[in-house]
Amino acid sequence: MVTLTPITIDNTTFTAVSVELPKTNLLAVYNDKGYIMCGALDVGLLNERLRDRQIIAARAVGVRTIQQLLDAPLESVTYEAERLGITKGMIGKDALLKMI
Repeated sequence: MVTLTPITIDNTTFTAVSVELPKTNLLAVYNDKGYIMCGALDVGLLNERLRDRQIIAARAVGVRTIQQLLDAPLESVTYEAERLGITKGMIGKDALLKMI
């Protein structure tokens, strides 16, 4: 099942996506600028092979719900996310606010 839910953080609306798969879930929260995602995101691929696309993204690991994704420290971030001031260890919802 795929679930899309609007989420408001500090008066800014983002979209949360949850994809239920056998034995795991894929989780992401995004706006038109970038996104945070669960451990399925391959930041290395985005940084190296897709660098010319300038993708703003960050990854949190060990999360099982959208709320955990919002509250978790980021494990890795893309180069473009770093340009916005998004850093490893930053909480997911704080990273999203930098994407406004």
